[in-house]
Parts: sequence; C-alpha cells; structure tokens
Amino acid sequence: MLTYHEIRKNPEVLEYYKKGNEILGSLGYTDHSTAHAAIVAEGAARILKEFTDSEHDIELVKIAGFLHDIGNALNREHHAEYGALLANEILRGEDLPMEDRVKIIAAIANHDESTGNAFDPISAALIIADKTDVRRSRVRTKDPSGFDIHDRVNYAVTGSNLRYNREKRRIELNLQVDETICTMYDYFDIFLQRMIMCRHAAETLGTTFRLSVNGQKAL
Repeated sequence: MLTYHEIRKNPEVLEYYKKGNEILGSLGYTDHSTAHAAIVAEGAARILKEFTDSEHDIELVKIAGFLHDIGNALNREHHAEYGALLANEILRGEDLPMEDRVKIIAAIANHDESTGNAFDPISAALIIADKTDVRRSRVRTKDPSGFDIHDRVNYAVTGSNLRYNREKRRIELNLQVDETICTMYDYFDIFLQRMIMCRHAAETLGTTFRLSVNGQKAL
C-alpha cells in the first residue's frame, strides 16, 4: 500500500508545492512549502498516536498532511477543495483502497477554517497540526520594515510547543511571543478563528484544546 515516504517523493506533488509556494510568495503569504507540509504530516501523526491506537489511520493522516496544501498551485481561495481534487487524481493511480483515498481527500477538503470542520480523527489531527504551525522561520521577508500582520505574528513567536496529555485528554499549544513585535490583539486578529477550529477538532478526538501565551492561559 502507498506510504507517506513514497508520497513525499512524488514528483507531481513536489511540483504542485513548488508552484503553490511561489504563487503565495508573490501574494505576501508565509511559507507553504514542503517543509510546512512535512511538519503538518508528522505533527498530525504524533497527535493520532497519542489519542488513537490505529497505525493505519496514522499512516493515512501523514499522507493527508503532506498533501493538504497542494491546492495553492491553483488558487489560494478554496485551496483546500482544489487540493482535495488534485489529491484524488494523484491517489487514484496509487495502491490505495478507495475507502482510504476518500478519507484522505475529505480531510484535505475540510482543513481550512473558512469552509471546513473536523469530522473524524484524521481530519481533526490534520487541522490541529496545520493551525498550530506558527513559527518565525515561516516568514519570508527578512526586513522587518516590510512585515505585514501575518509576518509580524509569525516572527514574534520565539518558541512553540504542542503538548499532549492522554490521561487528562488534553492538547495544549504553548507559545512564547515577543510582544514588542506583535500585540496579543494582532495575534488573535489572525489566529482566533484557527484556534477555535482547533478546539472543535480536539472535541472530535475526545480531548480539550488549550492555548497558553507567555505562560498565561489565552483560550
């Protein structure tokens, strides 16, 4: 059966990411390259490993995580839905049961906060891993004078740690934020909807989601 390591080497997938990241760069977006895709894939796998016992689903979420942003090669708007359609065409020719293919593309189609929602463990883990990938290295612009609000928010994050507690059924994102670069108002202006989406996704996993910023509970 198709594996995560195989999909990471797929030349069509890599070309979609190359073009999509180029397009988003021209629009001023932060990094959406294969580096982000791998972080999401492997982060989602760690979440499922903590809260489920299905090795099969863990492999599926890694594939979904790596493919989740290929739709940016077509257009940023509705990129989740475009990505699902592209992924369906790629996966149709692979050694993958139809049921698994549908689980993957459904998760991809529903990972964006503007149109999607978690509905099963795979989609939930994908959402949480994607929305919590906040880090300074995603900022492309090196000159702070050229930062927009998205750049400031990501650049201000000097530390990020996603922790899991199976016994307490809790997922917690702990951020260290330099408030001289980005105010909490700026952070929540960009990320509040995403954090609420993470909370709903955690509920799908039978857990709670908490956000702490500079040691203080924020959500």
